[in-house]
Amino acid sequence: MLRAFGSALTMNLIGIPLRKPSHNEVAAATVMAVGLWLAGIGLMHAAQVALSRADAGALLLVCLWGCVSARLGIRIDRGGRHLLASLAVNAMLLGAYEVLRRLLA
Repeated sequence: MLRAFGSALTMNLIGIPLRKPSHNEVAAATVMAVGLWLAGIGLMHAAQVALSRADAGALLLVCLWGCVSARLGIRIDRGGRHLLASLAVNAMLLGAYEVLRRLLA
């Protein structure tokens, strides 16, 4: 849903006003997500947890969404709507990932 505030258009997701991050913000969020993913993979390896390639890909997707969503204005520390939006998008991304993984396998 787009709403006009002055001359700028903003988009809302279940009542959360979203912002448009700059290219540099998205690049920084992507680098942070890869770093978190590597740390997660390292911790799982150190704990001797079996991890498939599909699980590692899903972890990367979740880390990426977590970092990019903060740049969009979805912050899970700001209440239930933000947490619901984050979980809903995570579920949709993981569902699409699983469907594509099975189609391409």
